[in-house]
Parts: sequence; structure tokens; C-alpha cells
Amino acid sequence: MKRFCFLPGVIGVLLGLIVDLSAQVVREPGEVVFCAYNVKNYLKMQRFVDGQRTEGVGKPEREIKAVVKFLTEINADVVGLTEIGSKEDLEDLRSRLKKNGIDYPHVEHAHGGDPVRCQGLLSKLPIVARDSQKSLTYKLGEVVFPLQRGILDVTLQTAGGARFRCMGVHLKSKREVPEADESLMRRNEAALLRQHVEAVLVKAPETELLVYGDFNENSHEAPMVELRGRSRAELSLSDVKLVDTRGQTWTYYWAAADVYSRFDYVLANRALMKRVNMKSSYVYDVPDFLTGSDHRPVVVKLGFGDVKK
Repeated sequence: MKRFCFLPGVIGVLLGLIVDLSAQVVREPGEVVFCAYNVKNYLKMQRFVDGQRTEGVGKPEREIKAVVKFLTEINADVVGLTEIGSKEDLEDLRSRLKKNGIDYPHVEHAHGGDPVRCQGLLSKLPIVARDSQKSLTYKLGEVVFPLQRGILDVTLQTAGGARFRCMGVHLKSKREVPEADESLMRRNEAALLRQHVEAVLVKAPETELLVYGDFNENSHEAPMVELRGRSRAELSLSDVKLVDTRGQTWTYYWAAADVYSRFDYVLANRALMKRVNMKSSYVYDVPDFLTGSDHRPVVVKLGFGDVKK
């Protein structure tokens, strides 16, 4: 009877996994790690408690602990958050991470027409300028709509003095609403973001710009095409297309329909794109990601060559 030895193959696979995972945590000199994460209703809202609808209930502790665990493992220098609630909710997350040994002394909180589902940014790097947009509007027919989550906009400075700008967004969900067509709402929201991007880059072409968030769109659809701009043009944005350990790109799981989608993006202009380390950037990939959120974090590594670790 012929015998087969599987041990060398198993060892090889395990070693490969170890290499892949270690690449996610090893820091290069001068590296800045950015993470974008939709933390799924980290806020007070109506929830079921003991079978009853109850107002003003925070995110379940089990989910919060998972979010904190994932962000602790990632240990990014800058974290851009969507679906965070009030400033108090953002501070709750910041303080929990600090207890885990990760301190983010620099904070930005932003919202638009929706004061409940907001955006937040936690940073180890100092924020040297703030220009978050909270009152942008667009018109559909005769109705004026606010940009619901606004545009979070900050400029960060590395230890060596280099600066880069971060803009965060959370576009209208695909949930239908009676007020207007949800796809048209997203397209108009994306247009407002594009206008803000162009205004910044026309005024200061040397700006190194990173745009991130939950866009609730597939990459080929009109809002994303408009936002990226004409390919290779001076004002264009490049899609930093990331993959997980299996080479998959999806970032969002809709359980009711059993659908996986890529809704969370990081985009970079030409000046910043040269700093992106595509090889070591990734979609955070753990089996229990759903415990914390229906979205997976995306992690981008930027090489500045001047950040003290």
C-alpha cells in the first residue's frame, strides 16, 4: 500500500499564512498606516431589547468589543470611521482603544444633515488643518437635500513635516426612500464631493489627497466614475483596489440577500498615489468580522520615510 506524506505540504501552507499575516503588522521605516472602517451603528438608536423596540440604545457591548479588537490588531496611525454617532460615542471608542495601548490624541467629528450617523477620525498624527463640510446641499426637482453625512476633511502632518489631506464620506445607502430616487441622491452626493476635491486641488495642486469611506456603490457605477474623474488627468483620483488573504475585494456583506459587495473605497490623487504600498495594503480578513460590523476594514500603507516609530 502506497503511503503519502502530507506534512511538508501542510507546513508550507502554514508558513505561507504566517508570511501573509506578518506582512500586515510589520512596519517599514517612515510608514503611515491608514484604516477606513464602517463600524455599523456605533450610536444610540432604536433597537430591540428583550423583544421590545426601545429608543436610545447604544451599540451592543459584544459588537463594540469586536470593533475594538479588530482596530487594536490593525493598530493604524489614522482611522477614518463611518456610522459613528455623537462625539461621546467617538470618545467611547477612543478611550477603549487607549486602554488597549493605542492612543489617538487627535480627533475630528463631522456630520451633515443627519446628526445621528456621523463620521469620525482618530489620529496619532497631529491635525494641522480642518475643513469639514457640514452644510452642503443639492437639488432634485424643486426639493433641496442636504449631504446627509457631510465631508470630513482634515490635513495631517507626519513626524518629518510631510502633510497629507484626508476626506471621508458616507454616501446615501441603497435603501429606498419616499423622498427621491436613492441612486440619484448618491450621484448628487458624489458630485458635491467631486466639487470639493477639485476646489482643493485647483487651489493647491501639490496637495497629497486621500479620499475614503462607504460609498454604497460598485466601482463601475456613475457616482464612482464621476468621483474618480478622467483617467490620468491632473485632478483625477485613483482607486486603491485592495484584496484580502484570498484575493477577494469585497468589503460589505448584506446578510438578508446573501450578497457580498465592495462599497468601501480608498482613493488617492496622483501626488499621494506614489506613496501607496499596494503590496502590503489589504482588506482586513478575519472569520468573525460580522461580530463587529457588516463591513470589513480596509487598510492602506503610505510611505513617507520620515515617521518616527
